Amino acid sequence: MNPYWLEEEAPPLPRVRHGGRVDVAIVGAGVTGCAAALRLAESGLKVRVHDQRGVAEGASGRNGGFALRGGASRYDIARETYGAEQARELWHWTEKALDRMAGLAGDALVRNGSFRLAADDEECDEIRAEYEAMHEDGLAAEWIDDLPGHLAGRFKGGIIHPEDGALQPARFVRRLAARAAEAGAEIREHDRVDDVEALDADSVLVATDGYGHGLVSELTDAIWPTRGQVIVSAPLDAMLYDRPHYARQGFDYWQQLPDRRLVLGGFRDVSIMDELTDEEVTTPVIQASLEQFMSELIGGTPEITHRWAGIFGLTQDMLPLVGRVPGRDRVWVAAGYSGHGNVLGFACGELVAGAIRGENGSMQLGLFDPARLA
Repeated sequence: MNPYWLEEEAPPLPRVRHGGRVDVAIVGAGVTGCAAALRLAESGLKVRVHDQRGVAEGASGRNGGFALRGGASRYDIARETYGAEQARELWHWTEKALDRMAGLAGDALVRNGSFRLAADDEECDEIRAEYEAMHEDGLAAEWIDDLPGHLAGRFKGGIIHPEDGALQPARFVRRLAARAAEAGAEIREHDRVDDVEALDADSVLVATDGYGHGLVSELTDAIWPTRGQVIVSAPLDAMLYDRPHYARQGFDYWQQLPDRRLVLGGFRDVSIMDELTDEEVTTPVIQASLEQFMSELIGGTPEITHRWAGIFGLTQDMLPLVGRVPGRDRVWVAAGYSGHGNVLGFACGELVAGAIRGENGSMQLGLFDPARLA
């Protein structure tokens, strides 16, 4: 089935064509590629974007529609791993990115917060440690012991992150693409790239996240393509969930849309090795797990109207790769969001665009340097 997000009709893009060599060629017309194209085109550079499908038809149109600040690691783990200053700056940096997204997204983004839930006592202790670390560092978060009726008994407590939101990701990325084209970027849809070195450009940005595995050999072992699966229900009788929810370390995630449909993704840990793949297909074992959990969430048997799979890029340390590819003077990468690509992908698209233009002062460029993994 087609992803729910992609059923909206894509508005026509302004037609831009650049003859000959461009300053920057971008592979991937998802959130990263379109954010980078917008920033580069607005700075006066000649930009050409290539995608083997249409705008937002990869991971940007196949995710759960969460807009979360921070990285893929819990905040307390991030402090221990990257250092307190780096972790705090990363969270603030993504908060600012969310603010910029809100200015571009229009009705594609609703800042209604998110709810991180503990599925058992062990996870409750873990995310309580995350909350306490966030509180200590002055990051907005609220601990909830008394869960609403439909969550009480199933979950053990949770954190409300008030800065987060719900995103119609395809609508948002298509709007980014339109702005980029209006600023002068050429966007070539249905234009597959098999050899980045053959692109006629001074610089090349690979912005395919988990797709395009093997396109840059130096990154083959650094970014692991990983499959995520999603189902969507028919409209329910009542609104049960007022914001994006996630639990079990993010393996389960769901939100209810304004039309009362429930979007549910996750359960890749049911068959975790099988999900380390770039095959964009659903599988019976995970689809059955999703349907069973949706039944529990709504208290009845759901009517499923949509189901799909998408590919994201996972990294060993759960941080993106952003910067020049080691050993390739003109090839850059921004990818590897470990399932948090809606906000990180946008922020890293802007970040790498600045780096291509020679802006190298950001703390994140050091943290995300591809040389650490490539």
